[in-house]
Amino acid sequence: MRVGRRVFVALSALGALGVAFGSSVQNVVSSAVGSGLGGLLPGGDRFRIYSITGSYPVVSRRKYRLEVSGLVDSPTTFTLADLEAMPATSFTKAFQCVTGWRVPGVAWRGVRLSEVLDRVGVQSTAVALTFESYDRADTESLTIDQAHLIDVIVAYRMLDGPITVEHGGPVRLYVAPMFGYKSLKWLSAIRVVDQVVPGFWEQNGYPVNGWLDGTTGPTNPNPGLT
Repeated sequence: MRVGRRVFVALSALGALGVAFGSSVQNVVSSAVGSGLGGLLPGGDRFRIYSITGSYPVVSRRKYRLEVSGLVDSPTTFTLADLEAMPATSFTKAFQCVTGWRVPGVAWRGVRLSEVLDRVGVQSTAVALTFESYDRADTESLTIDQAHLIDVIVAYRMLDGPITVEHGGPVRLYVAPMFGYKSLKWLSAIRVVDQVVPGFWEQNGYPVNGWLDGTTGPTNPNPGLT
């Protein structure tokens, strides 16, 4: 089901309720707007596929490009082959939406975001990153410290296969210790900047730091990743 910008902006206020009450939100939404839209919110163990633009940007593996620029020594544009040639990280983690629904045991594979940053050389005045999507609408942000967590990756495989268009492929961001809205789909560009710039969902009421444990930072370094 594709859901456009207006619907999701209208529903964005439910993010705070999802954090506080989890799957109980679904019953309220389903009663108000029907099971179709209610199913996009909490409960169940499958992904809810959506797009804030009402469509999916289709980028082939051959034409995919990731531009990394800003406060870096060597601005670089990476192809998918470039990313796949870098040291890979694989792990299995849940995907948790801020509105309550959760998909356990998702297999992820990609390159650590920190590895990408090392390749371009982050300058000393850098504070944060901004992320852009091929949909030309969604944006996200992370601090430099958050970007260096070992389970924050530029992902090109999930669910034991290449990432599909609907799931944000061929390449998306995956931020394991944060709610799903931080894991930008259809990743097109990374800008290294001197201040945190709230992304699309933060501009519509979601927390800038969407930690799953509700703290100001991770309490577990998530060891054991490969």
